[in-house]
Amino acid sequence: MSENAAQSAQQEFDILILGAGSAGYATALRAVQLGFTVGLVEKDKLGGTCLHTGCIPTKALLHSAELADHARDSAKYGVNVELQGIDINTVKSYKDGIIAGKYKGLQGLIKSKKGITVIEGEGKLSSQNTVTVNGVVYTGKNIVLASGSFSKTLPGLEIGGRIITSEAALNLDFIPKSAIILGGGVIGCEFASVWKSFGVDVTIVEGLPSLVPNEDATIIKTLERSFRKRGINFSTGTFFQSAEQNDDGVKVTLVDGKTFEAEVLLVAVGRGPSTANLGYEEVGIPMDRGFVLANQRLHTGVGNIYAIGDIVPGLQLAHRGYQQGIFVAEEIAGLNPVVVEDVNIPKVTYCDPEIASVGLTQKGAEEKFGAENVQIQEYNLAGNGKSSILGTSGLVKMVRQKDGPIVGVHMIGARMGEQIGEAQLIVNWEAYPEDVAQLVHAHPTQNESLGETALALAGKPLHG
Repeated sequence: MSENAAQSAQQEFDILILGAGSAGYATALRAVQLGFTVGLVEKDKLGGTCLHTGCIPTKALLHSAELADHARDSAKYGVNVELQGIDINTVKSYKDGIIAGKYKGLQGLIKSKKGITVIEGEGKLSSQNTVTVNGVVYTGKNIVLASGSFSKTLPGLEIGGRIITSEAALNLDFIPKSAIILGGGVIGCEFASVWKSFGVDVTIVEGLPSLVPNEDATIIKTLERSFRKRGINFSTGTFFQSAEQNDDGVKVTLVDGKTFEAEVLLVAVGRGPSTANLGYEEVGIPMDRGFVLANQRLHTGVGNIYAIGDIVPGLQLAHRGYQQGIFVAEEIAGLNPVVVEDVNIPKVTYCDPEIASVGLTQKGAEEKFGAENVQIQEYNLAGNGKSSILGTSGLVKMVRQKDGPIVGVHMIGARMGEQIGEAQLIVNWEAYPEDVAQLVHAHPTQNESLGETALALAGKPLHG
């Protein structure tokens, strides 16, 4: 093979992936298992938002926050520990160490896979089967768009100084005395939880009628009651109008004229798709407000181009990205993988108390089946031994189609995110309460609360 031919071969792949975050690298790993050659284009670091500025670092901070709360409450458990303060630089070092370890592991994993070529640089879709990186044209028989997302802001709200996004909040080298959080969704509630545990006076401003508005109404009420008890302030139902900052802090004004003041303002109004100036429109990719409109099987309708992860409308979750990456690799291989609808993808909000949910809310089920065809069952964690030991309150709520399967599981309480595994199996395998009721749940565990809820929903409650 001539030198030119060899160079050309190195620039041609079975699958060319634009973006190496959760969705992109999952595609690459599954694709090489299936015998494909892969070009993986990344302008920054393997792992993307989730590993470096999202899921992993925020959960590290949440663990530090949990330990702070444990120290404050330790005396009632007979352990006399005094919380002397939060060393934010050590917290950051701990967080950064977790990221560095996972990043090194991912780099090693990708490097060990024959068939994956990592292409460093900013890529741009240049035709239906090419991506151009640093002036070099790479060809893919199939192209997968996985360019990820960025922290959004609002019109007229300039990021900078004391007005920050989650990326900057993760790297603050001080603990603010007070903070306003604009947005009461997942990101906003998680940071509110961390900062409150660190001793910050926190206020959440959410324009919609409630915090975590995508959750079941019972879960929302429980979270808001828990946040009030923790001293986390929040304003809901009135939209943001403006923010002004000076050397001392930030003043936020709502459309009704109400104002809030704090040392910093965290803008947590969601994430937007990173698709601008990447050549998508020029190649004819169908778009809507920056999102790529792929079909149910994640094909864009253009050539052999697929789109996955945060750029596709729906839940912006790392594990959804993994699943879609695996799905697309198998779709290209002709394996006809099963579509998992967004509603049946598990969600966890890692604040204190944790929220975990999968499937239809009560409202969603009633809209789909009719209120008369829906049954619900709630189980209070006050009756669960392990939850009492941990000192947490909360509940499990199951939603079933009348005389049919369980279509939704919604939970709130410390550590309840760990129970989402069984919950998603129940919903995705369309289990009936009678099926789950036969399973043995170990005692004493929080996992028992799922069994107890199913027993009650099957009409044979053990402890009720």
